[in-house]
Amino acid sequence: MPQINPSSIRPVEVARLINSTEFGFVLPQARIYRDFNRVGFRIAASDNSRNINLLKYIAWMFDQKHTPRDNMSARSYEERREAERRRQAEQSQSGRNIGPLPEIIDPERKEMCERNFRLFCECYFPETYSLPWSPDHLKAIARIEQAVLLGGLYALAMSRGSGKSTITESACLWAMLYGHREFVVLISATETAALEMLASIKTEFVRNELLAEDFPEAVFPILCLGGIANRCAGQLYCGKRTMISWTANEIVLPTVEGSKAAGAIIRVAGITGSIR
Repeated sequence: MPQINPSSIRPVEVARLINSTEFGFVLPQARIYRDFNRVGFRIAASDNSRNINLLKYIAWMFDQKHTPRDNMSARSYEERREAERRRQAEQSQSGRNIGPLPEIIDPERKEMCERNFRLFCECYFPETYSLPWSPDHLKAIARIEQAVLLGGLYALAMSRGSGKSTITESACLWAMLYGHREFVVLISATETAALEMLASIKTEFVRNELLAEDFPEAVFPILCLGGIANRCAGQLYCGKRTMISWTANEIVLPTVEGSKAAGAIIRVAGITGSIR
């Protein structure tokens, strides 16, 4: 385990540390950011306002848990009902508004990969692309890069098991996250296979920590959904709807001010489906 300074630790590291115990996943990263926005400098590290003092954070959570609630019996029924209405409204607003975005961890890495598809694959999917590239892979990558950046129509065949689907999924992510393409259509042999590819792309959005670190404008709102697609319609960023969509056959990335990926769409279909 790397050395950790509990008096100054990034929110993402707090989540990793707490979720590394034998209890497994217990605290989502989005919850930590909401608590940080709610409590502010009371739990912030003294040397860096973007970091958290873990000990202060734990003490605050302890106080929250053990502070007795107001005595409800002394108030009238109307007062209690109004207080409950306000509490639920505040809770709903707090849950819908995702708050400020995390900072980009490695902006230099992000910039270097913007127009280099091969480097994007190597930097953000190191476990997937761990073996050396073959000449055929490099040819496919060059064609994909040219088609995404400049346009073009190509028919390029590769043998079974050569990684066609994986490279194609990475290309969709690259094209959307950098705003190279606003609408990406991924066509597979069958509708079932197409849905499986979209599910794989969704997994990268949710599980890939490197993407979360460098593309918070696109990934953080997705993480805030907590896997519940019904939250899409009500999600807010700085009081405005993100217009995010997370359905079985389509992803619409969140509309966030300053994001190149704002509103980017990916849709899948089988080759025999109604592609038009």
